[in-house]
Amino acid sequence: MSDSSTWDALPQRLPDWFRDAPLGIFIHWGAYSVPAWAEPTAELGAIADDLGWFAHNPYAEWYFNTIRIEGSPAAEHHREVHGNAPYDDFLDQWEPTNFDPSAWADLFRRAGADYVIPTTKHHDGITLWDAPGTGDRNTVRRGPRQDLVGAIAEATKEAGLRFGVYYSGGLDWHVRPTEPLESGKDVSDLKRPRDDEYGKYCSAHMRDIIDRYQPDVFWNDIGWPDENFHFDEGGLGELLEYFYDQRPEGLINDRFSGAHQDFVTTEYQAGEIPEDQPWENNRGIGLSFGYNQVEDETQYMSGPRAIRHVVDAVSKDGRVMLNVGPRADGTLPELQVKTLEAVGEFMAEHKAHLAGSRGLGEQEIPGTTWARAVENDGQCYVFLSGPQGPLTISAADLPAGYDWPGEGVTVELPGEDAAPITISASSVNDPS
Repeated sequence: MSDSSTWDALPQRLPDWFRDAPLGIFIHWGAYSVPAWAEPTAELGAIADDLGWFAHNPYAEWYFNTIRIEGSPAAEHHREVHGNAPYDDFLDQWEPTNFDPSAWADLFRRAGADYVIPTTKHHDGITLWDAPGTGDRNTVRRGPRQDLVGAIAEATKEAGLRFGVYYSGGLDWHVRPTEPLESGKDVSDLKRPRDDEYGKYCSAHMRDIIDRYQPDVFWNDIGWPDENFHFDEGGLGELLEYFYDQRPEGLINDRFSGAHQDFVTTEYQAGEIPEDQPWENNRGIGLSFGYNQVEDETQYMSGPRAIRHVVDAVSKDGRVMLNVGPRADGTLPELQVKTLEAVGEFMAEHKAHLAGSRGLGEQEIPGTTWARAVENDGQCYVFLSGPQGPLTISAADLPAGYDWPGEGVTVELPGEDAAPITISASSVNDPS
């Protein structure tokens, strides 16, 4: 290993395209989309009982693990509905007959997204491309019999969006099987693979992805095997050097067990927003990332709620990666589409205010229940929600340094169930 091959020598990146991106799209699609079942309990971060989370996991993409926890509702469902069939039967039953990646990409573009990140290998270990070392346990050789990663990558780029990839480096329940994970400590410490051989298996996958699909985001999950933290052949250090060299505008997230990062991630309500670091919140439109047939309107974010979620993140100098979970046949659930269409209507008018803005955070404005502000090119944009009706806002209610002519502006709040409205004011001081 050369002296220059160290973690500190790796680039620290915040490319313009990512800095200016208010919204990305996550895609969780896998063999788990066939059973498409999880108990719709609560958002991550809203359940305090660690053991309770895993037995009652609302993430449908964790089905392979949850059905192995004795006494869990998922185990009972799997027994009653699927007769305790082996998980890999779902790979063979997966038939994406209505998969239209161009239609997906067009929807994501209309929603105002700048980047799209599908799962390439989740914790079940099934790869959505013909990955090296996987034999026939991938979507090219079985089930869909398609390179799904390649199809999504091509459609995403043709739509003018950036393409990234999710990869589970920390867990693989097929290549490194364990007893069921029943606690956060199981995931982070007790039952995760640490060996260099598994790390080189993952590294070979990611090199193949880089060469085939040229992703601009390497979004890893659940850490990386400890013994692979080196810069020799097949090591994580060498892999990240290769990624940065091949993708000049590429960047990585913070889920490499602390080895290196370009941006911080939070998930649903879990995680802390960092100070003075780029960050991204990721979450499903519902409680699950993978499609969960049990979820309905009561679990899904409405369009206005999703809009407020994006604006809130941008007002705090972050961004949101909003997840879609397609059905096994490749169709997007109607409620997910409805939410993205609503976000798109809002972004068509307001994305220019959000992209590249400086966050001014939460605001206390009498008569509103929710107010966030950003500054962009000398203008302050304040996004407001509250009870339906007229509201007069004075200059004193604005962030310091901004004003408008006259004593106040009267606006008509559309109500809590509508998208926020926006007012703008000019800078009277240098906001920097």
